Amino acid sequence: MMVDRILTVSLDKKTAEEYAGLIFEEYAKKKAAKVKCLGGGSFGLAVKVQPFDGESIVVKFMRADGMIEKEVFDLKLLAKNCPLDMPHVLFSRKKDDKIPVDCYGMTFLTGKPLLSSPCFYFATKRKRREIGERVVDALHEIHKVKNAKFGDTLNPDCDDWLDYYKPFAKQVLDKAEEFAEKGEIDLNIVEVMRAAWKKFDVIFDEKVKEACLIHGDLNILNILKSGDKISFIDPLNSMYADREYDLFQFYNIWGERYFLGEIYRAKYGESKRCADKLAFYGLWNEVFCVIKSGTFVPFIMKPLIKNMKNRLEKL
Repeated sequence: MMVDRILTVSLDKKTAEEYAGLIFEEYAKKKAAKVKCLGGGSFGLAVKVQPFDGESIVVKFMRADGMIEKEVFDLKLLAKNCPLDMPHVLFSRKKDDKIPVDCYGMTFLTGKPLLSSPCFYFATKRKRREIGERVVDALHEIHKVKNAKFGDTLNPDCDDWLDYYKPFAKQVLDKAEEFAEKGEIDLNIVEVMRAAWKKFDVIFDEKVKEACLIHGDLNILNILKSGDKISFIDPLNSMYADREYDLFQFYNIWGERYFLGEIYRAKYGESKRCADKLAFYGLWNEVFCVIKSGTFVPFIMKPLIKNMKNRLEKL
């Protein structure tokens, strides 16, 4: 993964809706009845397109060049191997003079994120645990997909997990130090990262035996529920990796609401250094996203810093 700031494409919601309508006509050969921006993050913007008849679709615009190939590939790979619904890619479209932004179309999945739907978030303990069981079992099915090599899904080429991950982690630290010197990242974050880096060989002293397919960002904003149906969306930097990389979102306050870490540990086990690794993975992932996007979210970063400090005190 390249560790550097992405030059994002300027795209406001109104323009995205206009583009999505044009793309839908191009794809479906008919006009849209309704076009609505669903929102997005640092790297993409999603627009729902509803026809006068038939199924709605989502057009996702990529905010940076060079991202569409991997995102489409990963979504297809995960959808093929996940027992729960995931969006199915319908088409991909590179930018041109008519639409100057890369995008792709996918099926629209109904449902509300587990984080933002009160009826799920404040459900009984039994119901929340039932949801957690289904999420964990589905992720385990994804992890059953193995590769002989570790690394990016497009080109896994490392014999050992740390051959891939350690150079990447060092790049994130180096870039964070560079950004801290320019005042773009808080120096306190970098100081905790330096302390964690000194303990890298202790934290990662257990060999990862299998290269497992991972989602990469399975937080409860990316898990939808509608009635009895649960769906996964929005993978990020999927890899053939240490399966426990996928778990750092399970042990935050939102994942704990659905007992995700507890259920996963009971059913599928964990390494002896799992908690230390998850603290490292979580912090490095968030700093990587800050570097790439320039977006700093304090309520996400602060618990990660606190958790990493707590784990370091116990090492």
